[in-house]
Amino acid sequence: MEKGRIIFLNGVTSSGKTSIVEALQDREDIFFYVVANDLFQEMVGERFLRQNYWKYLSEVIIMMYHTAKLYSDMGKNVLIDGILVERKEIKPHYKQLLNILKDNPLDIVEVYCPPDICRQRNIARGDRYETQSDEQYELMAKNIAYSAKVDTSLYSAEECAETIISELITGHIS
Repeated sequence: MEKGRIIFLNGVTSSGKTSIVEALQDREDIFFYVVANDLFQEMVGERFLRQNYWKYLSEVIIMMYHTAKLYSDMGKNVLIDGILVERKEIKPHYKQLLNILKDNPLDIVEVYCPPDICRQRNIARGDRYETQSDEQYELMAKNIAYSAKVDTSLYSAEECAETIISELITGHIS
């Protein structure tokens, strides 16, 4: 059985990852299952997250990668809506991702948005604090081998989705 494609949308909060996920899921030409940091974080009770946020978040992030691997192994395409951060609780995060998914077709897409626009989006959302994106940017893994980059300050979620499909999927179909 052919393994499903895994596309990891990597970016800080409010960079536009979830909007791109929704645009990709609205397409008629390809189907993706979605795993996301936010969804897996909900698997941990609030009390435990308050006690030791990074310990529990790190554990569910690794479980999320194994879930993506399972779907891919079953021939299903998967989007990962997340952020590769390097904190002591999960280091080496990027290497762990690559190790878990070493036998699966993985593309990592940088979802970029300038910090000032992310701050504005955080305020507008109301469920993030203003500087959350800035803090995450400082924690992001460095030297990631990206397959593609999209800038959500310049292009709509639909245009970013089209770029991802045309650069990563259409180019690989024989």
